[in-house]
Amino acid sequence: MPDASPTIGLRVVEQLSAVDADQWDACALAPGSAGNPFLSYGFLKALEDSKSVGRRTGWQPQYLLAESEDGTLLGAAPLYLKGHSQGEYVFDHGWAQAFERAGGRYYPKLQVAVPFTPVPGPRLFVRPGPYASGVCDAMIDMLAKIAGDNGISSVHATYCTEADWKRFGEHGWLLRLGRQYHWHNNGYGCFDDFLGALASRKRKAIRKERESVRREGLTVRALSGEEIEPEHWDAFFAFYMDTGGRKWGSPYLTRSFFDILGSTMADKVVLVMAEADGRPVGGALNLKGDDTLYGRYWGCLESHAFLHFEACYYQAIDYAIAHGLQRVEAGAQGDHKIQRGYLPVPTFSAHWIVDSGFRRAVDDFLRRERPAVEEEIEALKQYSPFRKENE
Repeated sequence: MPDASPTIGLRVVEQLSAVDADQWDACALAPGSAGNPFLSYGFLKALEDSKSVGRRTGWQPQYLLAESEDGTLLGAAPLYLKGHSQGEYVFDHGWAQAFERAGGRYYPKLQVAVPFTPVPGPRLFVRPGPYASGVCDAMIDMLAKIAGDNGISSVHATYCTEADWKRFGEHGWLLRLGRQYHWHNNGYGCFDDFLGALASRKRKAIRKERESVRREGLTVRALSGEEIEPEHWDAFFAFYMDTGGRKWGSPYLTRSFFDILGSTMADKVVLVMAEADGRPVGGALNLKGDDTLYGRYWGCLESHAFLHFEACYYQAIDYAIAHGLQRVEAGAQGDHKIQRGYLPVPTFSAHWIVDSGFRRAVDDFLRRERPAVEEEIEALKQYSPFRKENE
């Protein structure tokens, strides 16, 4: 940093209420964040206020703040002390088991992430300015120091941007690759324009799936803002609990989270609801940023062929095209998304391991895993449903 750079004060707070909302968003939603709603003060505060995160849940907030001498927030990181590895989507259970078999204690660990949310975005929130680079470096070093000084095994920055990933790597963090599936809007004017870009067989398959939903008499629509009423949240929470109970055993979000989200961030919500004879039967929750629609949760109370694809993927594409959004991110996992126009892209995470021996072992694993993930992404691209140039 240049000699004239300000003194950076670093501290940890356990509640977001200790931070001014506008100052947080000035860092979290700075240019380059794409207006990612999951980074916002409103979303993270909703998790706290609804008790979806907290000591009881194993996601204890420990927000790292970087401040100037006059108290201006220069940077922040969404940091959580964790007693388990649930709700992260970058799996390290094998690391935990190996370390504990060797006599170590893996938990607690620190997680730099948005809880329960496999949505890529900045993990180092920095206010734009001439000292932004120095603020990033100071926060990265402090994260490692906090772990070392407090007997914490590791720090994990998951679903970070590639830029953050590289900066963590410059500080000696271990680098991991994963994959997701994203849909890109190539200037489509309507859903049929998108279908026209697909190979004939894939185009026919999607039309058949959408027609099947209509034949079952289902009405599917996307609601946002004031269109979303309390009864819609009641219905969606039932969907969420059904899916969460079957897939995770213990759903992460409380009922009040959805009420808070609806009252404070309704303009960012796109809630897809499916009804049969006026009766809600399934739905999908999305949030929207400046240029991206982020798919998050899905659930249903009745089984209907292809409803999952309609609610989660096709309705999201319809909405993105109609509102000029450039991308739909459909969440973690799911090779079946490829055939519906969602292609594989890399995701990034960075890991600081305190114990030197364990660190070497994880580093060796990641050095072998990264090229395998890269090869897998390239191989999966061969299954793209889009027409080739000679078709």
